[in-house]
Amino acid sequence: MRQGDGKAMKTVYCQHVRYLTAVCSRYVIDDEDIKDVLQESFMKIFTSVDRFEYQGEGSLRAWMTRIVVNEALKFLRSKNKQNIVSYEWDLSDTIEDDEEPLLGDVPASVIQTMIRELPVGYRTVFNLYVFEKKSHKEIASMLNIKENTSASQFHKAKRLLAKGIKEYNSTSNGRAMD
Repeated sequence: MRQGDGKAMKTVYCQHVRYLTAVCSRYVIDDEDIKDVLQESFMKIFTSVDRFEYQGEGSLRAWMTRIVVNEALKFLRSKNKQNIVSYEWDLSDTIEDDEEPLLGDVPASVIQTMIRELPVGYRTVFNLYVFEKKSHKEIASMLNIKENTSASQFHKAKRLLAKGIKEYNSTSNGRAMD
Protein backbone atom coordinates (compact mmCIF):
# COMPACT_ATOMS: atom_id res chain seq x y z
CA MET A 1 0.00 0.00 0.00
CA ARG A 2 1.71 3.13 -1.20
CA GLN A 3 0.69 6.53 0.05
CA GLY A 4 -2.08 7.86 -2.22
CA ASP A 5 -2.99 4.46 -3.74
CA GLY A 6 -6.78 4.73 -3.42
CA LYS A 7 -7.56 1.10 -4.23
CA ALA A 8 -5.05 -0.20 -1.68
CA MET A 9 -6.32 2.27 0.91
CA LYS A 10 -9.89 1.10 0.38
CA THR A 11 -8.82 -2.54 0.70
CA VAL A 12 -6.93 -1.88 3.93
CA TYR A 13 -9.86 0.12 5.29
CA CYS A 14 -12.40 -2.60 4.47
CA GLN A 15 -10.23 -5.37 5.91
CA HIS A 16 -9.53 -3.62 9.21
CA VAL A 17 -12.32 -1.15 9.97
CA ARG A 18 -14.43 -3.54 12.07
CA TYR A 19 -11.50 -4.63 14.22
CA LEU A 20 -10.23 -1.06 14.67
CA THR A 21 -13.76 0.10 15.51
CA ALA A 22 -13.87 -2.52 18.27
CA VAL A 23 -10.48 -1.35 19.56
CA CYS A 24 -11.59 2.28 19.55
CA SER A 25 -14.90 1.48 21.26
CA ARG A 26 -13.03 0.00 24.22
CA TYR A 27 -11.84 3.54 25.01
CA VAL A 28 -14.42 5.87 23.45
CA ILE A 29 -18.11 5.33 24.21
CA ASP A 30 -20.16 7.65 21.98
CA ASP A 31 -20.71 6.33 18.43
CA GLU A 32 -20.13 9.73 16.80
CA ASP A 33 -16.90 10.18 18.76
CA ILE A 34 -15.77 6.70 17.68
CA LYS A 35 -16.34 7.68 14.05
CA ASP A 36 -14.34 10.88 14.55
CA VAL A 37 -11.44 9.05 16.22
CA LEU A 38 -11.43 6.41 13.48
CA GLN A 39 -11.43 9.08 10.79
CA GLU A 40 -8.43 10.76 12.42
CA SER A 41 -6.76 7.37 12.83
CA PHE A 42 -7.20 6.35 9.19
CA MET A 43 -5.97 9.75 8.05
CA LYS A 44 -2.85 9.23 10.16
CA ILE A 45 -2.47 5.64 8.92
CA PHE A 46 -2.72 6.63 5.28
CA THR A 47 -0.49 9.69 5.56
CA SER A 48 2.23 7.90 7.51
CA VAL A 49 2.22 4.54 5.77
CA ASP A 50 5.71 5.26 4.44
CA ARG A 51 6.95 4.94 8.05
CA PHE A 52 5.42 1.49 8.53
CA GLU A 53 7.98 -1.30 8.66
CA TYR A 54 6.73 -4.78 7.81
CA GLN A 55 7.82 -7.20 10.55
CA GLY A 56 5.83 -10.25 9.62
CA GLU A 57 2.21 -11.30 9.61
CA GLY A 58 0.08 -9.13 11.86
CA SER A 59 2.52 -6.23 11.96
CA LEU A 60 0.26 -3.95 9.89
CA ARG A 61 -2.71 -4.61 12.16
CA ALA A 62 -0.56 -4.07 15.27
CA TRP A 63 0.78 -0.79 13.84
CA MET A 64 -2.73 0.43 12.98
CA THR A 65 -3.99 -0.63 16.42
CA ARG A 66 -1.28 1.48 18.09
CA ILE A 67 -2.38 4.47 16.03
CA VAL A 68 -6.06 3.97 16.95
CA VAL A 69 -5.24 3.57 20.66
CA ASN A 70 -3.06 6.70 20.59
CA GLU A 71 -5.76 8.69 18.80
CA ALA A 72 -8.38 7.45 21.28
CA LEU A 73 -6.18 8.51 24.19
CA LYS A 74 -5.61 11.89 22.56
CA PHE A 75 -9.37 12.28 22.18
CA LEU A 76 -9.98 11.34 25.83
CA ARG A 77 -7.36 13.85 26.97
CA SER A 78 -8.98 16.62 24.92
CA LYS A 79 -12.45 15.72 26.15
CA ASN A 80 -11.38 15.41 29.78
CA LYS A 81 -9.32 18.56 30.04
CA GLN A 82 -7.90 17.40 33.34
CA ASN A 83 -6.39 13.99 33.80
CA ILE A 84 -8.12 10.98 32.23
CA VAL A 85 -7.72 9.13 35.51
CA SER A 86 -10.46 9.70 38.02
CA TYR A 87 -10.83 8.87 41.68
CA GLU A 88 -14.51 7.96 41.77
CA TRP A 89 -16.52 5.18 43.36
CA ASP A 90 -16.26 3.87 46.87
CA LEU A 91 -15.36 0.21 46.53
CA SER A 92 -15.16 -0.66 50.20
CA ASP A 93 -18.21 -2.91 50.08
CA THR A 94 -17.88 -4.48 46.66
CA ILE A 95 -15.89 -7.71 46.73
CA GLU A 96 -13.00 -9.32 48.56
CA ASP A 97 -9.54 -8.47 47.20
CA ASP A 98 -8.54 -12.01 46.25
CA GLU A 99 -11.97 -13.23 45.21
CA GLU A 100 -12.07 -14.01 41.50
CA PRO A 101 -15.53 -14.01 39.93
CA LEU A 102 -16.73 -17.06 38.05
CA LEU A 103 -17.28 -16.08 34.45
CA GLY A 104 -19.49 -19.11 33.94
CA ASP A 105 -21.98 -18.37 31.24
CA VAL A 106 -21.51 -14.61 31.19
CA PRO A 107 -21.59 -13.68 27.49
CA ALA A 108 -18.64 -11.74 26.10
CA SER A 109 -21.04 -8.96 25.06
CA VAL A 110 -22.13 -8.52 28.68
CA ILE A 111 -18.51 -8.32 29.85
CA GLN A 112 -17.78 -5.81 27.08
CA THR A 113 -20.72 -3.71 28.25
CA MET A 114 -19.45 -3.87 31.82
CA ILE A 115 -16.02 -2.68 30.69
CA ARG A 116 -17.54 0.16 28.66
CA GLU A 117 -19.55 1.26 31.72
CA LEU A 118 -16.44 1.66 33.88
CA PRO A 119 -15.41 5.23 34.70
CA VAL A 120 -13.14 6.56 31.96
CA GLY A 121 -9.92 6.33 33.99
CA TYR A 122 -10.57 2.78 35.15
CA ARG A 123 -11.62 1.72 31.65
CA THR A 124 -8.58 3.33 30.01
CA VAL A 125 -6.04 1.74 32.35
CA PHE A 126 -7.85 -1.62 32.25
CA ASN A 127 -7.85 -1.69 28.44
CA LEU A 128 -4.22 -0.62 28.14
CA TYR A 129 -3.14 -3.27 30.65
CA VAL A 130 -5.33 -6.17 29.51
CA PHE A 131 -5.74 -5.67 25.76
CA GLU A 132 -2.68 -3.66 24.78
CA LYS A 133 -0.42 -5.59 27.20
CA LYS A 134 1.14 -2.39 28.58
CA SER A 135 2.91 -2.40 31.92
CA HIS A 136 1.85 0.01 34.64
CA LYS A 137 5.10 1.88 34.00
CA GLU A 138 4.19 2.28 30.31
CA ILE A 139 0.61 3.26 31.14
CA ALA A 140 1.84 5.82 33.66
CA SER A 141 4.05 7.35 31.00
CA MET A 142 1.27 7.34 28.38
CA LEU A 143 -1.30 8.95 30.70
CA ASN A 144 1.10 11.20 32.60
CA ILE A 145 0.25 9.61 35.94
CA LYS A 146 2.21 7.75 38.60
CA GLU A 147 2.82 4.04 38.22
CA ASN A 148 1.00 3.23 41.47
CA THR A 149 -1.99 5.29 40.24
CA SER A 150 -2.16 3.07 37.16
CA ALA A 151 -2.04 -0.05 39.34
CA SER A 152 -4.71 1.38 41.64
CA GLN A 153 -7.02 2.26 38.73
CA PHE A 154 -6.56 -1.24 37.31
CA HIS A 155 -7.33 -2.84 40.68
CA LYS A 156 -10.47 -0.72 41.08
CA ALA A 157 -11.59 -1.61 37.54
CA LYS A 158 -11.13 -5.30 38.30
CA ARG A 159 -13.11 -4.97 41.52
CA LEU A 160 -16.00 -3.22 39.75
CA LEU A 161 -16.01 -5.85 37.01
CA ALA A 162 -15.92 -8.63 39.62
CA LYS A 163 -18.88 -7.03 41.37
CA GLY A 164 -20.80 -6.78 38.08
CA ILE A 165 -20.04 -10.39 37.18
CA LYS A 166 -21.05 -11.55 40.65
CA GLU A 167 -24.34 -9.64 40.38
CA TYR A 168 -24.95 -11.02 36.90
CA ASN A 169 -24.30 -14.58 38.09
CA SER A 170 -26.55 -14.18 41.14
CA THR A 171 -29.63 -13.11 39.22
CA SER A 172 -32.13 -15.86 38.63
CA ASN A 173 -32.28 -15.34 34.87
CA GLY A 174 -28.80 -13.87 34.21
CA ARG A 175 -30.20 -10.63 32.86
CA ALA A 176 -28.98 -8.13 35.52
CA MET A 177 -26.61 -6.25 33.25
CA ASP A 178 -28.44 -6.59 29.89
